[in-house]
Amino acid sequence: MSGLDKRVGSYEEALDGLQDGMTVLAGGFGLCGIPENLIAEIRRRGVRDLTVVSNNCGVDGFGLGVLLEDRQIRKMIASYVGENALFEQQLLSGELEVELTPQGTLAEKLRAGGAGIPAFFTATGYGTPVAEGKEAREINGRYYILEPAITGDFAIVKGWKADHFGNVVYRHTAQNFNPVVATAGRITVVEVEEIVEPGELDPTQIHTPGIYVDRLICGSFEKRIEKRTLRA
Repeated sequence: MSGLDKRVGSYEEALDGLQDGMTVLAGGFGLCGIPENLIAEIRRRGVRDLTVVSNNCGVDGFGLGVLLEDRQIRKMIASYVGENALFEQQLLSGELEVELTPQGTLAEKLRAGGAGIPAFFTATGYGTPVAEGKEAREINGRYYILEPAITGDFAIVKGWKADHFGNVVYRHTAQNFNPVVATAGRITVVEVEEIVEPGELDPTQIHTPGIYVDRLICGSFEKRIEKRTLRA
C-alpha cells in the first residue's frame, strides 16, 4: 500500500496492529453486510478483551458470534441480542459485559464520533433504564439525555465495490451501519467483492469517500441467510 492506493494483499496485513483490549466497530445488520472475513481474521489472531460495537453480535457459529466462542469479546455495545443463544447465555451469566443501546441512538453515536461531535442530546430512552447515570436536560419543554459519541481503534466494514483509492459503494440493504462505522474508526478497513480502476465508479454514487478508508481488500463471501423461512 502506497500513497492513495489503499489496497493490501492479505487479511493479516489488513488488520495489522490489532491488539488485546482495543475497541472494534463492525458494520452490518444481522448477517446482512457483515465483514465476515475480517471477523474471521480477528478470530484467527486470537486477540482478547475486545470491546465490540455493532448492531448485534452475529449468530451462533457465524459473524461476530465466533468471537464469543473463544471469549475474545469483553464488552459488547449493541442494539439487540438477536438470533444468538451464546450471546444471551453470556449476557445472563454476567460473563460478557453488554451495553444495550437503542438502534437509532447507536447509529447517531457512531455518526457523531465520525463527525468529531463528542456527545448529543436525544429524547430516546429518557425515563427508562437507558438514561441511568446520564445527564438529563429540559429543552423547549421536553426532556433529553446526553449520549456520548463512539469511536474505535479499528472499524471493519463490508462494501460491494471500491476503487484503488478506497471510494466505496454498498449494495442495497447491505449499506445499513457500514457508512457510519467507516467514519468512526482510527483505522478503517474495508473488504469488498470487487475492486475497480479509479474512474470506473460514478462519483455521485459513492457512499463512503476514500478519505475515510485506510486499508482495502477484495474477498469472497458466503453471505449466509440469518433465518431461512420456507413454505411447507
